[in-house]
Amino acid sequence: MKTQPNSRAVMLGQYIVENKATVRATAKKFGISKSTVHKDVSERLQKTEPELYNQVKDILEINKKERHIRGGLATKNKYRQLAMGNSKNKSSAI
Repeated sequence: MKTQPNSRAVMLGQYIVENKATVRATAKKFGISKSTVHKDVSERLQKTEPELYNQVKDILEINKKERHIRGGLATKNKYRQLAMGNSKNKSSAI
C-alpha cells in the first residue's frame, strides 16, 4: 500500500470509524503493520483531520476497554476446541 502517509492516515481512520475496527483488523485489511496503523491514526491523523481523529480515538478507547473480554473468549474457545479434539481422539482409539 504505497500512498502518502497523511492520506493513508485519513483512509485508515475512515475505515476504523465505518467498521468500528481494531488496529489489528485494520492492519490486516490494508496489509501493513499494527504499529504503522497506530502511528497514522494517533499522530498523523490528529494533525491533518482533528475531527476524524476524535472519532477514531473514541472507537479505539472502546476497543481497549473490551480487549480483555475478547481475549478471554478467544482462550475459552481455544480450550473448548482442544477438549473436543481430545474427546474425538479418545472415542476413535476405542
